[in-house]
Amino acid sequence: MNKEQIFGFLKKNTMIIVLVIVLAFFAWQTGGAILLPMNVSNLISQNAYVFILATGMLLCILTGGNIDLSVGSVVCFVGAIGAILMVNLNVPVWLTILTMILIGTAIGAFQGFWIAFVRIPPFIVTLAGMLAFRGLSNVVLNGLTVSIKDKTTFVNLFGGGADCYIPDFFGGADLNLTCLFGGIVAAIVLVALQLISRKKKLESNYDLEPFWAFCLKMIVLAGVLVVFAYKLSQHKGIPTVLIWVLVVVLIYGYITSNTTVGRYFYAVGGNEKATKLSGIDTNKVYFLAYTNMGFLAALAGMVTIARLTSAQPTYGQNYEMDAIGSCFIGGASAYGGIGTVPGVIVGAVLMGVINLGMSLMGVDANMQKVVKGVVLLAAVIFDVVSKRGGKMIVKN
Repeated sequence: MNKEQIFGFLKKNTMIIVLVIVLAFFAWQTGGAILLPMNVSNLISQNAYVFILATGMLLCILTGGNIDLSVGSVVCFVGAIGAILMVNLNVPVWLTILTMILIGTAIGAFQGFWIAFVRIPPFIVTLAGMLAFRGLSNVVLNGLTVSIKDKTTFVNLFGGGADCYIPDFFGGADLNLTCLFGGIVAAIVLVALQLISRKKKLESNYDLEPFWAFCLKMIVLAGVLVVFAYKLSQHKGIPTVLIWVLVVVLIYGYITSNTTVGRYFYAVGGNEKATKLSGIDTNKVYFLAYTNMGFLAALAGMVTIARLTSAQPTYGQNYEMDAIGSCFIGGASAYGGIGTVPGVIVGAVLMGVINLGMSLMGVDANMQKVVKGVVLLAAVIFDVVSKRGGKMIVKN
């Protein structure tokens, strides 16, 4: 073990180390309140939309540092449509869900068409979408709040009610044994999959991190999973919304790391001209990225109105900033071609911990925005400087 290996390990896992430090700081400042089972559960419920949107935003960023500014407004618009259908028009829940998904996907496809095939800059198209769909949300709701009365199906399904938790099939008294058992199984599966992946890479002569670093990372990750499950089991168990988040993370994590389509996003962001010359239709890659973003915005819209049991014209404000910030903090490159779903989740958790910690400390809302802005800028500076070999270049 030499200095170069240690430096490489620290550089590769910088955000995980920062997350641990930040969590320890808030645990100290709040007297351990941030680690209470109820707050751990709230961290998931309150930030579920960030995990979902950030996963989709990663695909947009991978294509060359492009972003989608409209997702917050699309979340609000799709949520408004869903509330009106269920409450005012008495449309069945399952038909409402299907309609919301189709509308969100159609919006993503509409914006993706102008970006991919007409080649209008994503910033302009999605900025227009941000303004248009925010206005349409007000039109649909007439500037009013629509409360969702159906709390036995839609709200519980998407994790908004007080009883939106997976039941304990083992009948634990003080602990939700189903949650605890699930966390232990998840830790074992994670370690097993990582060992299999490492073995395959060794057989293919890939350059890998030192075995000591691999073991250390596995111990930390498995330990975090078990502790996280234990904390949830002390409250009410697994929130329903966590299942949705896990499904999204696992599916997109697999797509980006193990499929040909997933590698296309990295290729386009790395060198679009070379990718096009190799026979890949880069237009379709852009189109798919933004269509998918619309689909996930629809899912985030369902999660949002279920948690708040209502739809308002103001919902979804700054959601796009939380998603973009989570991606860059989690290691996605501002130039595209670099980033992972696990990294984005680390970034989203860090943002959530900062929000929750400052709220528990009673920090002013305006100062919370300042801190989040500084953290985002620091993450991007770190990304840019690290790619230059640690040199800060200032141009005149």
